[in-house]
Amino acid sequence: MKEKNLKKMLRAAFCILLLLVVIVLLLALQYVFKKSQQENNGSDKKIEAFETVTESTELSTEVVAADMLLPEAETETETESADMVTLQNPVIENVEGLDNTSQGWGMGPSRDELNRPVDALNYQEKYAAYSVDFIRDTEQKVIYLTFDEGYEYGMTPQILDTLKEKDAKAVFFVTKPYAEADPELVQRMIDEGHIVGNHTVHHPSSGMPSLSIADQTNEIMETDAYIKENFGYSMYLFRYPTGQFSEQSLAIVNNCNYRSVFWSFAYKDWDVENQPDETESLNLLMQKLHPGAIYLLHAESQTNANILGSFIDQVRAQGYEIGVYSDTLW
Repeated sequence: MKEKNLKKMLRAAFCILLLLVVIVLLLALQYVFKKSQQENNGSDKKIEAFETVTESTELSTEVVAADMLLPEAETETETESADMVTLQNPVIENVEGLDNTSQGWGMGPSRDELNRPVDALNYQEKYAAYSVDFIRDTEQKVIYLTFDEGYEYGMTPQILDTLKEKDAKAVFFVTKPYAEADPELVQRMIDEGHIVGNHTVHHPSSGMPSLSIADQTNEIMETDAYIKENFGYSMYLFRYPTGQFSEQSLAIVNNCNYRSVFWSFAYKDWDVENQPDETESLNLLMQKLHPGAIYLLHAESQTNANILGSFIDQVRAQGYEIGVYSDTLW
């Protein structure tokens, strides 16, 4: 009887022990499960935190990038308008004491072995200290197209269309009244990568030397200020009305931080009522072709507008390129 009771007690103890083991195992499994869940939750939170930081960083980067781009864009507007060029001409002293005798610019028939006008070469050397071009001093096969704008007779859009089609750049010299009357054309010149140059306010028919130093300066700087204010564009090339200049006026333009641009080819193309023959004009333009040529063409000319594309094609066929003026200022 005692043995039976002992066996029952042992079995009961074993069952209790087994139950305790099971409970301990269950508790252990529960602990492991909770621990694992907590770790997973912690990982999820880290991922969420990382994603949040990443998003925040991306947003911050975008904001920083935007902040960085804003001044760059503003600089682009300014420098793009200036074609990345800002002249810092050495100041010429004692302007009042310089010779103000008016000279008309024109060339004789003499040419060198490269077909360059000798007078243009001589004047380029003579006035080199005044930041001026009568011809570009090069033997390379490159020419420069320049157009004088005083009045708009409907030819400029055609000229711009042709330049765009031919992927050629030009300089357009504008007066202040022209810019006031035809702002969309001036803006198009800028937008399409051409250079807009200064051609004074009033285009004085007697030439710049007929004016006082103060008035000459005003003719330049009033147009300069108008273009800056209304187009965000800084000009740096100047063309003399009627080609009349003096040593003193060259110094005035130089001290306004402008480069004076004359020409090594021009012809009678400005009379809208008496336009030259297109074939004869094209032949003349080609006959005078020379390295470093600065072509003066008037944009009000129907002839120029009509022959421009053929002229560019023929120039390139002769191995020449249409230069970008700002690329070779130095």
